[in-house]
Amino acid sequence: MKFKPANKIQDLQYFGEFGGVNPSISDSATYTFLTANKMLDAFEGDAEGCYLYSRHTSPSNLYLGEALAAMESTETANVAGSGMGAITTTLMHFCGAGDHIVSSRTIYGGTYAFLKNFAPRFKIDTSFVDITNLEKVEAAINKNTKVIYCEAVSNPLLEVADIIGLSAIAKKHNLKLLVDNTFSPMIISPVKLGADVVLHSLTKFINGTNDTMGGVVCGSKELINAMRSVIDGSAMLLGPSMDSLRAASILKNMRTLHLRIKQHSKNALYLAEQFEKLGLRTVYPGLASHPSHQIFKNMMNKEYGFGGLLTLDVGSLAKANELMESMQHKNLGYLAVSLGFYKTLFSAPGTSTSSEIPDDEQKEMGLTDGIIRFSIGLDNDIERTFKLMRECMVSVGIIEN
Repeated sequence: MKFKPANKIQDLQYFGEFGGVNPSISDSATYTFLTANKMLDAFEGDAEGCYLYSRHTSPSNLYLGEALAAMESTETANVAGSGMGAITTTLMHFCGAGDHIVSSRTIYGGTYAFLKNFAPRFKIDTSFVDITNLEKVEAAINKNTKVIYCEAVSNPLLEVADIIGLSAIAKKHNLKLLVDNTFSPMIISPVKLGADVVLHSLTKFINGTNDTMGGVVCGSKELINAMRSVIDGSAMLLGPSMDSLRAASILKNMRTLHLRIKQHSKNALYLAEQFEKLGLRTVYPGLASHPSHQIFKNMMNKEYGFGGLLTLDVGSLAKANELMESMQHKNLGYLAVSLGFYKTLFSAPGTSTSSEIPDDEQKEMGLTDGIIRFSIGLDNDIERTFKLMRECMVSVGIIEN
């Protein structure tokens, strides 16, 4: 891939009120119209050049959306108050009663719970499949299927979706391919590989400071305008709105995203290689042992590396908890959910972010009790970090000294 997402963000230049180098924050929930007729036009769908109400959008949200669209090479984007707000409204836009979705079986637990337990209330059915097996994906499609849904890199097992192959299947059957790219911003550019819509939880890498939630839908102008429609738009009517102050904060943090992603990736690759040398079962897309290593290499924007997430299987939940508590005690990171923070975050996903998935299904997909998901931080001295992590592993009996 030759796409340069950081350049696209760098080329954006905004002037705030009074010539400020940051765009002014729109501290208003509602907006005036110069004429009554213009208000009427806006509510009938012609809102070009004006703002209705902050649930529809705001100047600050549009600035952020423009930057995210540039990063993902889409026509436009719509930001939301959370990643789930972006995901659910997009799925509800494309699907209604009687429709069907083909989804990866290894996805974020909240998305899984929505598709498995909530969407059926609206008579929307989902088939969960091994997204790495294109034959199984295509076999799951039926006459009511509208969407193929996947994560570019899956949460928490780090399976890699073959977006080029999935796109070919989607186009063959006239379906929309929706890709959650939360784990791999800048690293993978799904639209360049054939995806129709790209989704993110902005809470994670893109914001990077774990001080706010956010989500985004990146796609065509036709899609985003339809989702914002005051008549029947899923984003407008379900209302997962983002506050303008938070939008401005995330936009400023995006300016360092390319630097942070490179450091996250560099550190994660080093630790993954060291863990594997210790004989530990390590999963990381940058390792040659990863089953989709070559597929990832074929899709990636190479300068950003293989991402900041890795998993380690230490054999049991008890050992996983011991190790995480020991690492937290040594200030190596936090025993916490989420990802993309400057400090390393670690959790046992089977009992946390994927706990919505029933135990038997976790076992079937390979999510064992002993798996720890690491979101590797921005440590300046990663060799020191590894040395201390190794000491923790020795102290709890995972490896011998």
